Amino acid sequence: MREHYLRLERATTALATAIACAMLAIASCLGLWQIVTRFIIERPAEWTEVLIRFSLIWMVFLGIAQAFRVGAMVSVDVLYRWSGRRMRRVLEALVTLAALALIAVIVLVGWDYAQRGKVQTVIGLEEVSMFWAYLSMPVGGVFSAIAVIGNFLDPQRLELETAQ
Repeated sequence: MREHYLRLERATTALATAIACAMLAIASCLGLWQIVTRFIIERPAEWTEVLIRFSLIWMVFLGIAQAFRVGAMVSVDVLYRWSGRRMRRVLEALVTLAALALIAVIVLVGWDYAQRGKVQTVIGLEEVSMFWAYLSMPVGGVFSAIAVIGNFLDPQRLELETAQ
């Protein structure tokens, strides 16, 4: 069961990371296009600013899953280093529960925002609803919750290994 979950977690975290990387690439290309249209063509494309913002929001909320997976988000390094083996597991459980509680709030509030944002359009892209920007919160939260549980089942405390 544990191995099946970890296989699912690896796939979902890899998917979230790939999409987050794509969102960064999209934001970079749109930023470059905005520079070209503004300073070379001298006819700015207003819609690029909105799409850059959207892609960065999605990048952050999807990229959080990878950060949680490697143990780089919620960390209590000093207590972890001072603790014995049993206490470390208790500390990991507490950190996992706290992270899941935070993620639950993000998912619930994000879904509420997304529902309310359906009627709101984006300035510069009047055909696009704010639903798509706010949807990044619950989607990223689901990916993050899967990664947090995966990190609890198979801890990867990479920031401790690289810290001096």
